[in-house]
Amino acid sequence: MKTFIYTIILISSLNFAHAQSGKINIIQDQKLDKLLEQYKTANASSEYYRIQVGFGSHAKATRIKSEVEVDFPNLYSKIDFDSPTYRVRVGRFKNKLDAERKFIEVRAKYPDAMLLKPKKSSK
Repeated sequence: MKTFIYTIILISSLNFAHAQSGKINIIQDQKLDKLLEQYKTANASSEYYRIQVGFGSHAKATRIKSEVEVDFPNLYSKIDFDSPTYRVRVGRFKNKLDAERKFIEVRAKYPDAMLLKPKKSSK
């Protein structure tokens, strides 16, 4: 009798577990897609103060970038190719005050660092 009851419970639980599968449709307002695209475009074209910590060959720039990521893990870093050298630049600062504050910290570790001003956009 116990075996029969356990068998029924097992079959019932398998049936409930199988009943959980389904299909999900997400309906999203098209205005949200347009807004997201505008945000991406505005953010990409925004000008920032940056700090250049070093430059050289690709191997040297990669080494510098990995050192910067250890020294300043919360600071965005990127290698930019500006012919004929690779330049390691860190930070994306909207205002000059924040950029200068971080520049003082970075320059203590990287004495050759330079604060780069945003390029004037031709709008």
